[in-house]
Amino acid sequence: METTLRGVGVSHGVAIGEVRHMGTAVLEPPAKQIPAEDAEREQGRARKAVEAVAADLMARGNLAGGEAQAVLEAQAMMAQDPELMADVDRRIAVGSTAERAVYDAFAAYRELLAGAGEYLAGRVADLDDVRNRIVARLLGVPMPGVPDSDEPYVLVARDLAPADTALLDPALVLGFVTEEGGPTSHSAILARALGVPAVVAMPGAGELAEGTVIAVDGSTGNVFVNPTDAKKTELEAAAAARKAALAASTGPGATADGHKVPLLVNVGGPSDVPAAVEAGAEGVGLFRTEFLFLDDSKKAPSEEKQVEAYRQVLEAFPEGRVVVRVLDAGADKPLDFLTPADEPNPALGVRGLRTLLDHPEVLRTQLTALAKAAEGLPVYLEVMAPMVADRADAKAFADACRAAGLQAKFGAMVEIPSAALRARSILQEVEFLSLGTNDLAQYTFAADRQVGAVSRLQDPWQPALLDLVALSAEAAKAEGKSCGVCGEAASDPLLACVLTGLGVTSLSMGSASIPYVRATLAKYTLAQCERAAAAARAADSAEEARNAAQAVLSGE
Repeated sequence: METTLRGVGVSHGVAIGEVRHMGTAVLEPPAKQIPAEDAEREQGRARKAVEAVAADLMARGNLAGGEAQAVLEAQAMMAQDPELMADVDRRIAVGSTAERAVYDAFAAYRELLAGAGEYLAGRVADLDDVRNRIVARLLGVPMPGVPDSDEPYVLVARDLAPADTALLDPALVLGFVTEEGGPTSHSAILARALGVPAVVAMPGAGELAEGTVIAVDGSTGNVFVNPTDAKKTELEAAAAARKAALAASTGPGATADGHKVPLLVNVGGPSDVPAAVEAGAEGVGLFRTEFLFLDDSKKAPSEEKQVEAYRQVLEAFPEGRVVVRVLDAGADKPLDFLTPADEPNPALGVRGLRTLLDHPEVLRTQLTALAKAAEGLPVYLEVMAPMVADRADAKAFADACRAAGLQAKFGAMVEIPSAALRARSILQEVEFLSLGTNDLAQYTFAADRQVGAVSRLQDPWQPALLDLVALSAEAAKAEGKSCGVCGEAASDPLLACVLTGLGVTSLSMGSASIPYVRATLAKYTLAQCERAAAAARAADSAEEARNAAQAVLSGE
């Protein structure tokens, strides 16, 4: 009998296949005492296991590239955290085995994060994955993970660690469903980069029996259990129609009546460029530069290394627009040489631009490297600061850019509600705004983007979030300046139409989403988009907003 379950659709497409569950978690090691003379040997075992796991995560990142590489490098740093390793050594010194010491040390850190309500609590799944890999290596057992199968399947899991998601084979894994996660979690972002249909935050996912046939609609968030032949045909027909529309849609982004909406790409480094060019990106709307700084958490990369990496991306978009975000360190991206280790709530502390203003030499080096990388290139370079709170922040950043001799437009990211509320004031100091809807939603609703339990508040369709987007876009229009969106909201084709109707002037997303957004925008006029936007803002919930916009655009 066909039944329907609902989660949060985070990656477009339809997948129909049998359920295969992720392997079970590593068992808890036994608590047994070791003689004092074995402590040094056990400490050595622990260090070797940690180093091996970190190296494996780095290798997986190098293979995956792009978004995945930055995520996995962050996990490798987590594995080698000196405070955690010091705790492991202490536990072994008082009689624990290496595997038990690792298990208990990670458990204590996990409890600290979750109990304190820190932003890093959203990284608990990543922390658990690192622990499991280290313990599995110490126990000499296989690391549980993606199941072996010769036939394509739909992967079902409580959650997917980035290390698993990054190397999924789309030829075998038709799609995936998770019980945890949210629309802006690492796994969701990586799913979109892979082009794998995915639904997250779906209650009861773990209760689906192995081998059950399900149909996953990554656009709507619906999962059909034991779908009828008629339902399969309906979903396959819709998928085929979408594919045909994608193939027919080419060229710059625009509405049906010719209103231009440049479709840009989010990149994490040079490895993301080929897919972006192939997708027809008109430029880069968000160049995340953190990948360079994650190689070594002890010191910043040299100016020469930065120039080389930046130039590779700039050269790929001649005559195009490339928007570079300076280093966004802090919170879930700690760097030993920059970020405090003892902040009670890093998400609300010194992160983003605040960190850089505390370390002006790091900002100065990055801005100088960007200036040198752009020399002689016919590219439209724009540089923006993360986590701008007010006009004073914007002025400090613009002053730093000018002092570095940067010939580029200076902009501010709108990720804090205060920046949206005072956007016109901020625009007295900078030349453009870029909305980071992931963090803007998080700060607006006090809802961690990695926690599935609050996923409804992370939904970019929330009317309050749309209100803040509208405020920012209206301020930019009044000042004769641009206001783009570079958060995950831009990757939703229907929401892209609403954002256009709100007055957003460009949309930036993962390269896999560009064809979907281009094809959808081309179906509607600017006036239709504006009516859909008004209908969405008049709603009282995210679901009502989506339904209202859909009704307007479908002519209902």
